[in-house]
Amino acid sequence: MDFGVVLQTNPPAARVVQLAQLAEAHGFSHVWTFDSHLLWEEPYVIHSAILAQTNRVIVGPFVTNPATRDWTVTASVFATLNEMYGNRTICGIGRGDSAVRVTNGSPVTMKELRESIHVIRELGNSRAVEYNGATLQFPWSRGSSLDVWVAAYGPLALKLAGEVGDGFILQLADLDIAAWMITTVKEAAAAVGRDPESLAFCVAAPMYIGADWEHMRDQCRWFGGMVGNHVADIVTKYGHHGAVPDALTDYIAGRQGYDYNSHGKSGNDHVDFVPDEIIDRFCILGSAGHHIEKLKQLKDIGVTQFAGYLQHDNKEETLRVYGETVIPALATHITAKR
Repeated sequence: MDFGVVLQTNPPAARVVQLAQLAEAHGFSHVWTFDSHLLWEEPYVIHSAILAQTNRVIVGPFVTNPATRDWTVTASVFATLNEMYGNRTICGIGRGDSAVRVTNGSPVTMKELRESIHVIRELGNSRAVEYNGATLQFPWSRGSSLDVWVAAYGPLALKLAGEVGDGFILQLADLDIAAWMITTVKEAAAAVGRDPESLAFCVAAPMYIGADWEHMRDQCRWFGGMVGNHVADIVTKYGHHGAVPDALTDYIAGRQGYDYNSHGKSGNDHVDFVPDEIIDRFCILGSAGHHIEKLKQLKDIGVTQFAGYLQHDNKEETLRVYGETVIPALATHITAKR
């Protein structure tokens, strides 16, 4: 299993770069950042600084969207970063949440998401692509390599992830829901003749090493609110029962709107509806042993990367314990002599 860390691009940007360097030092393979241009600083500028000041981590947005950025511009950013730093980028993409809703926009359609993935991936891999009636290609790009991972919750998005994604991103660590969604994505991949095992399966959730459960839950309650935004869209489209497991939809019954000014923050004041049970199921909290136990269960159901959100007050200690204890426990053990 690979390990990633998910950072917000809050100022100062140097602090984001410092955390990325620390993540690399502790054995994380990926550094992801939020992409919401009004709420936080511009991620791609910071990605360039992270890549310049690290040696091996792969860097990308978690997640971008096709609405707020022209697809060819997005592809150009990745191809440029790859030329500069040697194919160390990755693209996480979804229909759009905070980046579009803060500007009173709407998430894109499935058709637009599918088309954008194709355009971004082809150009980002130094290939030609049909776009707006023309054949386009970066004449300066040679040998760029870019995977596109699709963030999804609902049935149509899960189907799309299996059909066209290089990987699938699920932003919650509930074992039953993750197993159901991974199976759904794999079935969609197989139905179009793809090898389901060729896809990456990334589960993302807050990770907090600690002993004070009340404090850890309060620090991570924001996550249930963020997931609730996507669940509310599913409920609006499909109803409360049937489209996805009830375990995902039932908890938003008390949801009373959402303030994006508090999006992704431990002090979010619109998440009182999120019960402790959901936090425990959606996040990974507690001692190193608690983390290792749950991560092994996630690995057993097909998760290939865990990406931990680090939006809380115990960042350095959580990274340290992961580097010294958790990541080694999930690694493949090789003996020097047999």
